[in-house]
Amino acid sequence: MKVKNSINTISAIILALFALLTIFLSSAVIFDWFGIRAKEGNYVLFIVWANFICSILYLFSAYGFITKAKWTFSMLIAPLVILIVAFIVLQFYINSGGVYETKTVKALIFRILVTLTFSLVAFFNIKNSSLKRKQKYN
Repeated sequence: MKVKNSINTISAIILALFALLTIFLSSAVIFDWFGIRAKEGNYVLFIVWANFICSILYLFSAYGFITKAKWTFSMLIAPLVILIVAFIVLQFYINSGGVYETKTVKALIFRILVTLTFSLVAFFNIKNSSLKRKQKYN
């Protein structure tokens, strides 16, 4: 049980840091703070907005890890779906001649994998363990 608590705590800290970094970077592009928009080159605005929305959901999920809430898994599936849909739309955007940076595609794939990893951690450490407890008492 201590291992699961440690994994949940570490996951919450990493996810919260990732969320805060994402909120800062995406809002800096959206609102052009510190001239970051010019430094980003050919950013794709709907990807930036998808990242911003996901970062807020990541913060809630970090709280879910700390409290071991059963909804943490579902909360992480939402940004995963948003990112996958954004990736599909990005492919259409690219194929129709839209201007983008290759780092955008790489970053989006990285973000999808990170979100998938945290989703699996939440499933196996929180949701799955609560299902096992219910079965044990029935």
